[in-house]
Amino acid sequence: MNLPDTIKAAEGRYLATLESFFNDKWRDARLWSHDLSHHLRVWQYAQELLRFSDPVPDDYFMDKLLIACYLHDIGMAEDPGEKHGINSRKLCEEFLVGINKDPGDFADLLNVIESHDNKSYAGLSLHGSLFLLLSVADDLDAFGYIGIYRYIDIYLARGIRPGKIAPLVLKNAASRFEYFERNFRNYPELISRHRQRYYLLRDFFQNLESELSRI
Repeated sequence: MNLPDTIKAAEGRYLATLESFFNDKWRDARLWSHDLSHHLRVWQYAQELLRFSDPVPDDYFMDKLLIACYLHDIGMAEDPGEKHGINSRKLCEEFLVGINKDPGDFADLLNVIESHDNKSYAGLSLHGSLFLLLSVADDLDAFGYIGIYRYIDIYLARGIRPGKIAPLVLKNAASRFEYFERNFRNYPELISRHRQRYYLLRDFFQNLESELSRI
C-alpha cells in the first residue's frame, strides 16, 4: 500500500473517534493554542515528514502516529504545565480502553506521548521513528505566525510575566529547530522551508525582547 492510502486507511479507522474523544475531554478548556486545531496541524506536519520515510510505514505504525498526533497534548485540558505528557498518557490509555484495545499493546505510543514534552531533548532514552515524527511535527507547529500566538498563549496560561516570555521562547524554539535540523539534515528543501518559519518567530521575539529591554 502506498503512503496516501496508508494514511487514509488510518484516518478511516480512528479519526472520527479521536476527534470525538478529544472534544469531550477538552470541553471546558480555554487554551486555544492547544485545542483540536493544533493537533490537526501536527498530524498534517507528520504527513509531510512521512514523505521522507522509506519504506512506507505499516498500518500499525500509522495508527500509533495518528493517535499520538491527536492526543499528545490532551493532558493540557487538566494541567497546562510544561510536564503535561503524563496526563496525556493517562487519557490516551483511557481512549485505547474505550475502543477495546489493550494499552499494553501500545507501550511505545504511551511512552512517546509521555516524553514528548521534553523540548530540551536532553537525557531522553527514547529513540525511533514514532518519537521523532511526533516530536518534530509538534515542533514545526511552534514556528511561524501561529507559533507566535501559541507561545504567548501557553506561557501566559502558565503564569509567566509578559516581560519574561521572549527569552524563554527564543531558547525553547532554538532547541526545537536544532533537533529538527539535526534529524532531517539530508533534506535541505524541507529544512529551508521551515527555517523561514523559524526565523519569522525568532525575529519577532528578538525584536520584542529588544524593545522591552529599553523600558
